[in-house]
Amino acid sequence: MRISDSSLGGLLASSWLGYSVLFWFYPFVWLVILSVTQWQFIGTPRFNGLYNFIGVMQDELFWKSMLNVLRFLLYYIPIVLVASLLFAAGLKRIKYGKGFIALSFLLANVSSGVAYSIVFSKLFSEYGPINEFLREWLGFAIPWFTNPDCAMLSIALIVTWKFVGYYGLILYSGMMAIPKDIYSAAILDKTGRFKQLYAITLPMMNAQIIMVLVLAITVAFGIFTEPYLITGGGPLNSTTTPMVVMYEAAFQNMKPSWAATMSIIVAACSFALIWILRRMFEKNIEIV
Repeated sequence: MRISDSSLGGLLASSWLGYSVLFWFYPFVWLVILSVTQWQFIGTPRFNGLYNFIGVMQDELFWKSMLNVLRFLLYYIPIVLVASLLFAAGLKRIKYGKGFIALSFLLANVSSGVAYSIVFSKLFSEYGPINEFLREWLGFAIPWFTNPDCAMLSIALIVTWKFVGYYGLILYSGMMAIPKDIYSAAILDKTGRFKQLYAITLPMMNAQIIMVLVLAITVAFGIFTEPYLITGGGPLNSTTTPMVVMYEAAFQNMKPSWAATMSIIVAACSFALIWILRRMFEKNIEIV
């Protein structure tokens, strides 16, 4: 018996719907239930209304971690955006071995967070190779992980290493999509390279830049491995992130309901920040 195209399409779609129900819809419903109940991994959840939300709103450590996300973004976005643009521009000029170079940078994105966190913790340690080099040649060392002002910058540099190749390839695709005729016309008008950058290249890459910024914001609110393994949230909670607070609330303080409530607030803040970013900077660029 031959299956019609509509039946086959329905069968394929049902498999995706089943996957979504099992791995998205069910956890989401359970998350909402936990946010309005009290539960400690055993027994039946007891309804407590808005008690969890009130408690989280009064949690100083949670809001400290949210401020740390903003601090992280202040470091991370300029560094990763500039580094990704430089990577994309360099890749555009390379004639041979583009695929190998792009893959080499992209490998960092799929590397184990635990593995590279251990590596960077050794590199940036007080007596690691970077500080030893600074002591020998410049006469000073930088407290990368022991100073509250430097610790978040160090985390931002490590995360930049992880994502610069991925973001750079996104920006590279935007650069390659710009018609060469536009640059030819700019050269005829005797437009300098710097003016070409901010008048042609960056505006024409608006979609790719916005995408990179959205991904960067998503990373900032979801960062966990690096601060947890390298600094433990310290010093003085300067690198504590919402994910670290949620993990400690759920598995150390045995308050999974609080962690669920925190996750809802974090998701709402992340969505709001991305919405504001897109409303302010996203533009519809058309080539006529």
